[in-house]
Amino acid sequence: MKLRITTRAGVAVGLGALLLTGCSAVNQLTGAEESVDYKSTVRGEPLSIPPDLTQANQDTRYRAPEGTTTFSEYASSQQAQQNASAQDRVLPQAEGIEVMRDGDLRWLQIDRPAEDVYPKVVEFWGQQGFTLRSQDAKAGIIQTDWAENRAKIPEGWIRSALGAILDTVYDSGERERFRTRLERVNGKTEVYISHEHMEETQTQDGSGWKWVYGKEDPGLNAAMLARLMVYLGTNVDRAQELVTQAEQDPDQVQIAQLQQGQAAVSLNEGFDRAWRRVGVGIDSAGFEVADRDRSAGDYYIRYLDSDTGEKIEQQNIFSRMFGGKNTAEAATYRIHVADQGGSSVVTVLDAAGQPQETDTAKRILTVLTKHMK
Repeated sequence: MKLRITTRAGVAVGLGALLLTGCSAVNQLTGAEESVDYKSTVRGEPLSIPPDLTQANQDTRYRAPEGTTTFSEYASSQQAQQNASAQDRVLPQAEGIEVMRDGDLRWLQIDRPAEDVYPKVVEFWGQQGFTLRSQDAKAGIIQTDWAENRAKIPEGWIRSALGAILDTVYDSGERERFRTRLERVNGKTEVYISHEHMEETQTQDGSGWKWVYGKEDPGLNAAMLARLMVYLGTNVDRAQELVTQAEQDPDQVQIAQLQQGQAAVSLNEGFDRAWRRVGVGIDSAGFEVADRDRSAGDYYIRYLDSDTGEKIEQQNIFSRMFGGKNTAEAATYRIHVADQGGSSVVTVLDAAGQPQETDTAKRILTVLTKHMK
């Protein structure tokens, strides 16, 4: 981790020193510090839930009573409902949430329909300090914008004193953005969380800085799953316990590397596990998912191959104004998972469902295998 101070920082620190002259001590944070405290680096509108997924207001005060009754009977029933539901409103206990594990991969299995879970996940990321980059209810995918983990910035006496002023100056040099994917499985909802990590590093000639992709941390994904469980109503200690003690599947998958001249990946596991593993690999690799069809074994992705050797021309202001064609348009592919009697094979199809043996298909599978857990 690195911290850089700009010219504004020097001014702020100078002012802080003047303000704190004569102070003998500054209160420090004590106890266990939060390891996750995100602040979005993108300003945007508050998170919103698609209109077709909003839930009806559950407050009985705004419902007209049905049938015929006297006011005293109605008031009595309302009081009984309030007393009975008090425990549900204060620290509600969530039931039907399990933590599943396969290798380093953990996910939640929730005994609720996806229509109930999806809006809660949207709200959860807002509560964690993120703005949304995209949400696709049809594909069951929610992706945040990049955010900085402010907990990685040390709480020195200067930063503690100046607070928000130095928040605009100090930088951890690291960013994450998260992707959440929901799946319907046997009447339940499975929730997967993955993330992309970037670090700001100095250029080789030392003249500047650049952002490069870093390694994904499975522990961070697990921590966010635990927080999501708490948001859904699970006790904090219980959520941590479930995530930590999730039993690891003893059977480790063996992923065959792409062979020379072939565009296929073999997995020594059945369709269900292979489908899950491929889906998480797609999430971690950052592929844009347009749709998926589990029954057919297809993930629909959009992919722009920049390694073909062909010049990619970006639209300029005139082409945008007069409807010029953007040649840098991503193509649609299918990542196909096929069951082969106890094992599975992953291939790439074009939008029409035709198998692809092109260099682009091989590059897609190469990226995918690097991100499979």
